[in-house]
Amino acid sequence: MRYLLRRLGHALLLLAGVSVLTFLFTALAPGTYFDEMRMNPQIGPETIAALRAQYGLDKPLPLRYVFWLSSLVHGEMGFSFAYNSPVAPLLVVRARNTLLLTITSTLLAWAIALPLGTWSAERMGRLPDRLLSLGTAMLLVIPDLALALGLLVLAVRSGWFPTGGMASVGFETLSPFNKLRDVALHMILPVTALVLSTLPLLFRHVRAAIADILDAPFLLAALGHGIPKRTLLYRYALPAAANPLISLFGFSIGMLLSGSLLIEVVMSWPGLGPLLLEAILARDLYVVIGGILFSTFFLVGGNLFADLLLYWADPRIRTESNAQ
Repeated sequence: MRYLLRRLGHALLLLAGVSVLTFLFTALAPGTYFDEMRMNPQIGPETIAALRAQYGLDKPLPLRYVFWLSSLVHGEMGFSFAYNSPVAPLLVVRARNTLLLTITSTLLAWAIALPLGTWSAERMGRLPDRLLSLGTAMLLVIPDLALALGLLVLAVRSGWFPTGGMASVGFETLSPFNKLRDVALHMILPVTALVLSTLPLLFRHVRAAIADILDAPFLLAALGHGIPKRTLLYRYALPAAANPLISLFGFSIGMLLSGSLLIEVVMSWPGLGPLLLEAILARDLYVVIGGILFSTFFLVGGNLFADLLLYWADPRIRTESNAQ
């Protein structure tokens, strides 16, 4: 339990540090949301000054941060200048869509990388292994933007998949099954782009971890006792290589999250990415802060989940934490 509480404390400290730095950097960035209003002759300086006072921008930076923390406690996370509403409800809807994309891509990428990496490690140096290594190396050098644009071009020319958004026109009139089918069809392109962008790294780590374990003495001894190779791979080798792969799982969530923001913008997926880009361009201060904090929360949550898996999978961690 101490191990879990310590990890949770580290996560909370990280979130607090990110909130302070994000608030500081966004507040010190040049320009504000009201700069364009000053160029409008129909809006007087008194109106702009009143708006700045209404949103608390005329107060010192530490006091503004305290007010923002108070709004965070009340579930608002500040007030959006552009949408004229609390930030939290805006972000929750977009974060749900981003999570749907990220979780689906993470599970699918690992479902492919684990058996493929294990199969390739068993055939290390042979032709299938070399072909897989070459294919993943080619995917690794393709930028995420080029990959997403290539998939969009393929979808436009073939007409097989929707080319943007999360739902079709008339989505509300569809039956529940057809709604689910429509969302799934719209997810194909962004999920494919995310899986292809992260699969090479996951495959190479799984392959390297399994290849190292295959030379371990206990596996060679088990092989000498006539245990089938498939049983050795999936019942003994894969659990023995689990620790670095579980740590990589938490890191892959962060990779997919950062990649999903770009994919969402390119493919018009209504997640955090387009909202965050729009807020940055409009200098909507509290939406930017909230979007970055939500992204950090997902990243920290993924790593915390990986720590929980490590605690469950490795009895040495439980023994060390209980001994302290």
